Amino acid sequence: MMRSILCVVFGLILLAMLAVTVHASLDRSILQVGPQLLSDPWFHATLCDAYCGFLTFFVWVAWKERTWLGRAGWFVGIMLLGNIAMSVYVLIQIARLGPDFTPERLLLPERSG
Repeated sequence: MMRSILCVVFGLILLAMLAVTVHASLDRSILQVGPQLLSDPWFHATLCDAYCGFLTFFVWVAWKERTWLGRAGWFVGIMLLGNIAMSVYVLIQIARLGPDFTPERLLLPERSG
């Protein structure tokens, strides 16, 4: 049951983020946002909040991933794609656990040996 709930939640996050990103991209390039937005204090606060959240999530990813290459790849993905990469990461982790899914196994790193 928990597995299904998490798949729905992170699947919806992924779809929502893809939809708003495509919608915004079709409106204009992110490089065209202009100086008014870039100088807005709420833009800075929102951006800082988002990237602090990305880094917080990445700490968990770094703890779970076994290799430095995996950690580096997910770091770049999370910093560039944010919640899109984060939801994909969780969905991959859930899929890897298959029928042996438990919330504990999702959260804890798999260590060999």
